[in-house]
Amino acid sequence: MTVNLAPADLPKNTPIYDLPMALGFLVATEQLSFDYRKKLFIGELALDGTVRRVQGVLPIALYAKEKGFEEIYVPEENTYEAGLVLGIDVIPVKNLFDVAKHLSGEKRIESFVREEIVFSTEEYEGLDMSYVLGQEHAKRALEIAAAGGHNTLFIGPPGSGKTLLAKTLPTILPKLDLEESLEITKIFSIAGRLLKDKALIMTRPFRSPHHSASAVSLVGGGSFPKPGEISLAHRGVLFLDEFAEFSRAVLENLRQPLEDGEITVSRAKGSLHFPARFMLVAAMNPCPCGHAGDPERICACSPYQVVRYRQKISGPILDRIDLHIDVPRVKFDKLEGKETGTEKSSAIRARVESARAIQKERFMKKGCRTNAEMTSHMVKEFCALNDETREILRSAVTTLKLSARAYMRILKVARTIADLAEAPSIGVPHLTEALQYRYKE
Repeated sequence: MTVNLAPADLPKNTPIYDLPMALGFLVATEQLSFDYRKKLFIGELALDGTVRRVQGVLPIALYAKEKGFEEIYVPEENTYEAGLVLGIDVIPVKNLFDVAKHLSGEKRIESFVREEIVFSTEEYEGLDMSYVLGQEHAKRALEIAAAGGHNTLFIGPPGSGKTLLAKTLPTILPKLDLEESLEITKIFSIAGRLLKDKALIMTRPFRSPHHSASAVSLVGGGSFPKPGEISLAHRGVLFLDEFAEFSRAVLENLRQPLEDGEITVSRAKGSLHFPARFMLVAAMNPCPCGHAGDPERICACSPYQVVRYRQKISGPILDRIDLHIDVPRVKFDKLEGKETGTEKSSAIRARVESARAIQKERFMKKGCRTNAEMTSHMVKEFCALNDETREILRSAVTTLKLSARAYMRILKVARTIADLAEAPSIGVPHLTEALQYRYKE
């Protein structure tokens, strides 16, 4: 028996066609007869007829609903995933024989009964911001980054708390809404990363690949392209520790997604577009020994070694990072906890959520969610300056030789700072604070 899946030139690399091929064979040989209109079948078949779990069920179910299908037959282990989509009946399938009996009317399989989706009210299980001793300047920068979705780079000596700061970021990010949760779940479903007992991802992803990661693992790819770390970090955080130790060729692949919020992976078998709207948080030492610029430690590196080390990060990549933060060594008094006033993540998150609410209302009909996603046209509309702030920015752009991209990103950061202050327009304090976070040669 020969089965042809037309069009023949389109690669089929998943086992989701097993169940429909088997049913097609039964219908063609007149062993089974049923009305197959408005029905979609997916599933892998074992030799004993068992229907096994497959990847990518959520996007398939969404597509089926969009195209007007009324029923979708999925492996029993994928039932909750497909059940996230309203407006289509989900039929859980254990084996081929049960499907045949159901379709012939001999033994009916009950449709999946959906439960109301309840998002967890528990706090993110991560490091609380109050665990970070000192580094108030860096904490303020993280709050701005979380409020506007901005990219951030920490530069400082070993042990100053750069990694700890990055790991506290998820605890101050706003909680996911259903639309964002479905976006993330679709990506994890396609990548085969969904857990069997967790059909819907309810927390923002935090991805932290090792600096030895390849370009394919970071941006996606393979013989048949699959999402990489930047797509798995969609609507969450991509943390690159030891930033300067990553291969320069690997980091250059971040240019397009940092600018466009998506990645196009092209291979001989086809091109695929994956969403990649993530917050980049990177951490690096100022030099190979880590003590360049430290007033209390002697740097063992030559000027040539320092320059060569920093040149591992190209100018275009640095230009796409909004906040450049120096993280100095923490003083003894702060390590001892003698200085009080450290805020918990919950208090910071409340301010971040308030700023995000302002942005949500602002961009209601604009197709974006945060200030970092604004286009140049939106920047002109929502980041208007008065005469005083315009002159300050003019002087900064001229003195620091800033690019047009840097100009736009400064305005976006200033708009976020104004949102945190609940100010209707960008003022001098907001703009000057945004300027101090900009990368300088």
